Amino acid sequence: MGKDVKGMEAIWGTISEYVSKISRLPSIRLTDIVEIIIITILIYHIMVWIKRTKAWILVKGLVVLLSFTLVAVLFEMNTIIWLAEKTLGLGATAIIIVFQPELRKALEQIGRKNIITGIIPFDESKNTKERFSDKTVAELTKAAFALGKTKTGALIVMEQQDILTDYENTGIPLDAVISSQLLINIFEHNTPLHDGAIIIRGDRIVSATCYLPLSDNMEISKDLGTRHRAGLGVSEVTDSMTIIVSEETGNVSIAMGGRLLRDIDAENLREKLITLQNKTIEEKKVKLWKGRRKDEK
Repeated sequence: MGKDVKGMEAIWGTISEYVSKISRLPSIRLTDIVEIIIITILIYHIMVWIKRTKAWILVKGLVVLLSFTLVAVLFEMNTIIWLAEKTLGLGATAIIIVFQPELRKALEQIGRKNIITGIIPFDESKNTKERFSDKTVAELTKAAFALGKTKTGALIVMEQQDILTDYENTGIPLDAVISSQLLINIFEHNTPLHDGAIIIRGDRIVSATCYLPLSDNMEISKDLGTRHRAGLGVSEVTDSMTIIVSEETGNVSIAMGGRLLRDIDAENLREKLITLQNKTIEEKKVKLWKGRRKDEK
């Protein structure tokens, strides 16, 4: 009986010790939970961003070096440890230099996200304005698939909020109303303006034979050529939409937001262009905002 009592006392003592340890843990506030969620989301997006660029290869190289350094610490390899300590101070500067192109792209993408204006539409007239007309949608769709039938390569960049002046200046200035006949004639083989991309602003072609930045996305299919890489590249650094017609297959693709939508049909292209007109969603925002104002009165 005495042994049972002592056993129960030992168990109770152990439980009390664990409870006292738990009670000494810092309390978790709501802000702590929010911080954990924010950090988790940030780490996830950073890893996804790194995976899509050449930075992924560099990160794997850094992981190998760090692993080698840890092994050196475990086995007390003093010379390697000394070298690691001396180079550690330059590590931050070296990372900035090595990852400079990727960091620049990331900052550009953050800068393009209109978080405040998405919540509060300051300029109502801007929200209700179409970027281009229905006629432009019809002419672009017609031209893209006419070029596809003859396997004539084309690269058509649709400007949105981000001004494409830098790329526009690399080409030949134009000021032409969009028509399917004109687009087909521009990209026809052996014509002076067929090489490079054209840039469209509103309902007009503003420049032709433009140079675009090539994407360094490692996930792009190997069967895609320079034209697709250029279309995807400009979509990674701006908010533009690029219509790409393959010279090899005649298939039509769309690049937007750093993503490539391949082998679409005419109906899908028309839907994407209508969405790009920015009519329905923006008009709803204005109506909701106006409704709030009436309620406030």
